[in-house]
Amino acid sequence: MLPSNWSRLPPCILVLVLALQVAALTPARRSIDPLIHASRAEKRSINQNPDGSHFIWLPQQEYSGQTFYDGFFFFNYPDPTNGHVNYVNESYARERRLVYVEDDGTVIMKADQETWLPRGQFRDSIRIESYARFDGGLFILDLAKAPWGCGTWPAFWTVGNDWPWNGEIDIIEGVHDNQHNQVAWHTAPGCRLDPSANFTGNIADGGGYQHLDCNSFINHNAGCGATEWSRASYGPLFDEQGGGVFVMKWDENGIAVWSFFRAAVPRDIDDGTPNPSEWGPPSAVLSSSMCDIRRFFKNHAIIFDITFCGDWAGNSYATSGCPGTCDERLMDPNNFVEDTSLRNGREPQLRVAWAGF
Repeated sequence: MLPSNWSRLPPCILVLVLALQVAALTPARRSIDPLIHASRAEKRSINQNPDGSHFIWLPQQEYSGQTFYDGFFFFNYPDPTNGHVNYVNESYARERRLVYVEDDGTVIMKADQETWLPRGQFRDSIRIESYARFDGGLFILDLAKAPWGCGTWPAFWTVGNDWPWNGEIDIIEGVHDNQHNQVAWHTAPGCRLDPSANFTGNIADGGGYQHLDCNSFINHNAGCGATEWSRASYGPLFDEQGGGVFVMKWDENGIAVWSFFRAAVPRDIDDGTPNPSEWGPPSAVLSSSMCDIRRFFKNHAIIFDITFCGDWAGNSYATSGCPGTCDERLMDPNNFVEDTSLRNGREPQLRVAWAGF
């Protein structure tokens, strides 16, 4: 897994690793030792900016094991996306075992899977937000299982204060039985996705047009983004093959997202010395060529949430192939036994790192 508390030397970059291991790194490391033991030239030859300057990732912060939830605030207010969900506080979540950590350090986060609901009542669930705030870095998330299914809308994302003026980055997001993760950015006016940038995903579209304008005030807040090509990036196949690793690299050059199914996780990530330049093109990238990254993305918290119905899963339910209505599905807890838990498969950790030149 990635090391904790990474950083680059002078300009800072943040990295997050999650399995429901979540970590944010600058350059990643399990401890700083692996970076120190390798030669400086070796590290710089691997991590290089487009302008030819070099840097190394160094750990900044780690969330893991029994103390994982200590770094997060439990959001228990109405869902801003109009989901049919009650976000509960930490004491209630622990009492109902909606969040817990197993003896081996496995982190569990889930929605209520036991209560029959009368029509119109919302289901209890979780939304947590990091106390720490970030302005860039390398974020690596190792996830063994993620929610999916009719009416379900899970997300792993970052967002700044005073939305959308300081930006939003959706790293993992999907609804229903989708099989492809969707990466998206939501901003104030003035930021666009460059379709000529080098990435493997398909530009998100809808209503007959590509989602290239990240402006949250138009196109029903569709933002800009790309859908991953791999069916192992979201949904049942992601879970069946043991999950995988998601990485976001955020610096002044752009914001890029990679995903790796379990059997394809790069060795350098497992070794705690992540080298994005060795991974090939990302699944999605917001390039600085058409968006001032430093201007539009600032002071972000890390967020995990599991919601139901709402602006996306609710509005798309009728055309999703799912049975009945979203409200009807929400009533029966048996519909969510396999759908609403987020868990890790290896030693859980969330690491944050900064990068320096």
